[in-house]
Amino acid sequence: MPAPKSSTHIRFAAVGDIHVQKDSAGTLRSLFAEADETADALLLCGDLTDYGTAEEARILAEELGAVHIPVVAVLGNHDYESGTPEVVADTLVHAGVRVLDGSACEIEGVGIAGVKGFGGGFGRGTLGAWGEPAIKLFVQEALNEAMKLESALAKLRTRRRIALLHYAPIVGTVEGEPAEIFPFLGSSRLEAPLLRYPMDAVFHGHAHRGTLEGRTINGVPVYNVAKPLLQRIRPDTSPFFLYELPREPVDEKTPADAQA
Repeated sequence: MPAPKSSTHIRFAAVGDIHVQKDSAGTLRSLFAEADETADALLLCGDLTDYGTAEEARILAEELGAVHIPVVAVLGNHDYESGTPEVVADTLVHAGVRVLDGSACEIEGVGIAGVKGFGGGFGRGTLGAWGEPAIKLFVQEALNEAMKLESALAKLRTRRRIALLHYAPIVGTVEGEPAEIFPFLGSSRLEAPLLRYPMDAVFHGHAHRGTLEGRTINGVPVYNVAKPLLQRIRPDTSPFFLYELPREPVDEKTPADAQA
C-alpha cells in the first residue's frame, strides 16, 4: 500500500521514459493515480512520448487527467523525433503540466530547474569541439544545454533545490549500459552547473539499463528514474521513485529573499 502523505515532508514521485504510444491509452492511469495519492508532485524526466507525435502527446495528457498534484516535466530525445517538440510541450502545458526547458518553478518551497540535456560523454572521454563542423555543432549543443541549466539554477531563490533532466550528468547512473554508448547517454558538461549551486537531488532518465543512484563530484545524489530501469530492479513496486524533503517553515526566508 502507498504511504500516506506527510505533514512534515514534501514528496516527489519521479519517473522518466514512459514512451507513450498511440495504443497506450489506459496503461498509465493506475501509475499516475498512485503517484497522486502518495506524492505532493509528479516529476517526468523526458521521453514522455515514443515518436513525439501530437497523438501521443494527447494520449499522455488524457492519462494525466486524473492527477491533481502539480506535474513538472522536461522533454527527452524521443519527444523530438517527429521534429515538433513544441507540439508535445504545448499539449502538456494546456493539460496543466509545467514543462521546463532552461526554466524553473517552485513547488511548496522547493525550487526545480529543468532542461533536456544532451550527450557528449563523461570525464576524460568527453568529446571536444575540434575538427569537423559537425563535431563542433554536436559539442555546442551540449554546451548550450549546460548553459540553459545554469540559467535555470540561477533563477532559484529557494533553499531546497532539485534539477530535472533527461540526459545523465554523471557516469555513475549510466553504468550497466554498454560502455560504447556512454557518450550518447549524457555529458559531464551537465554536471558543472550542478556543482556551482547547492542542490538536494538530481533526477534524469534515458539510460534504461543504467544504475538507480550515483553522486556528483561534491556528493549530491543523482537518480536515474527511467521507467524500464525501475521496473527491472523493483518489479514488485510501482515504477516511480519516491523522494522526500523536509517542508520549510512558512516564514523562513533565504538570504537572497531577505535582500530582495
